[in-house]
Amino acid sequence: MDTPLERLSRAEIEARQLELLQNLLVSIDGHNQFWTKKYAEAGVDLSGVRTLEDFKKLPFSTKQELVENQNEHPPFGTNLTFPRENYCRLHQTSGTTGRPMRWLDTAESWNWFMRCWSQIYRLSGVTRDDILAFPFSFGPFIGFWAAFDGSHRQGNLSVPMGGMSTEQRINLIGELQATVVCCTPTYALRMAEVAEAEGVDLTANDVRLLIVAGEPGANIPGTRERIESAWGARLIDHWGMTDIGALGVEPFDAPGGMLILEAECIAEIVDSDGQPVKLGEEGELIITNLGRIGQPVIRYRTGDRVRAATEPCPSGCELLRLEGGIIGRMDDMVTIRGNNVFPSSIEAILREFDAIAEFRINVETRKSMPHLKIEIEPTPEVAASDATWGLVDQVAATLRKRLNFQAEVIPVGIDELPRFEMKGRRFVRNDV
Repeated sequence: MDTPLERLSRAEIEARQLELLQNLLVSIDGHNQFWTKKYAEAGVDLSGVRTLEDFKKLPFSTKQELVENQNEHPPFGTNLTFPRENYCRLHQTSGTTGRPMRWLDTAESWNWFMRCWSQIYRLSGVTRDDILAFPFSFGPFIGFWAAFDGSHRQGNLSVPMGGMSTEQRINLIGELQATVVCCTPTYALRMAEVAEAEGVDLTANDVRLLIVAGEPGANIPGTRERIESAWGARLIDHWGMTDIGALGVEPFDAPGGMLILEAECIAEIVDSDGQPVKLGEEGELIITNLGRIGQPVIRYRTGDRVRAATEPCPSGCELLRLEGGIIGRMDDMVTIRGNNVFPSSIEAILREFDAIAEFRINVETRKSMPHLKIEIEPTPEVAASDATWGLVDQVAATLRKRLNFQAEVIPVGIDELPRFEMKGRRFVRNDV
């Protein structure tokens, strides 16, 4: 594709989608056992899919289907288009909601993944002169490997930071004059916390961009402000999933929204009944990745809540633009006294309080009703000044005013709440 995807017209985007879709369907039909069986049981003839409208008649797929398939056919399941020996890379999900799901890539599928990352870096504002730092562990988590490989393939000096403490990573970022850091929002905050404790001024280093993903954060104003202030750098939101690929980015020249790389996928937004939502309404993001033929997902329910922007991208780009990026998870919603609440809404409020060093949101069942308990860990300065209970009262009052219900807010001791290198685990449900 010679023309940058952000310069493609809507007609050009859809023509490319249809071309790649037809290639994908031909590749899996009769070759990929999972999809062949699924469509046969649904009475679908893939040869009849000739337009994008035809495509939207295919049934949705879910993560639960794929997890069950891997459990029934260990270790990789039957969503493999080619013989096992054609695959050269294995990654797996974090398993935070259950057993990890394994994902295989052929060399060709991985090259597609790298093409997506090249577009993400370019849209993020990364240049050939940038030095990229990757403060991740070297585990089976795909995010590090894909981001790192994408960086060095395009010629950037790429610094792996597995097997290091947070202090060592902070020092190395400064010593090597890294200009871009790729991590989760949680770990960007953790490095800022450690740097402050060590007397290191992160704003004095050369970092100008932080590309973050894996959880809400960059799209939460209080979290964004805290990270950007601590680092003196611009925060760029990115979205991807182990089972889908790297397909979303907040462009450098149009902050506040996330572009979906529609030349590499087909994206839809639907309501709980699977019907398309109106422009500007919230719904679930549905993705079909078009270049990961070895183990694809088709009309895949991501579980992510999104809202398509009603205004065109300021840059003139015609790709799907998500207002505020990924809003949250469909299954994270909890109803408290008739109010539908998402963890990201609570985090947005808590991040407004600089006196909160860390927090945890707990949903419990009390007297057969869901109950919200929020643990807050004050900063050492607040704890030392005996202002903790005043902070608790302020937080409780603000939550009550904004969310229209009373939450239990309790203080915990310094360093009592866990810190995280990868995704934060700040939302705990004990009501199900």
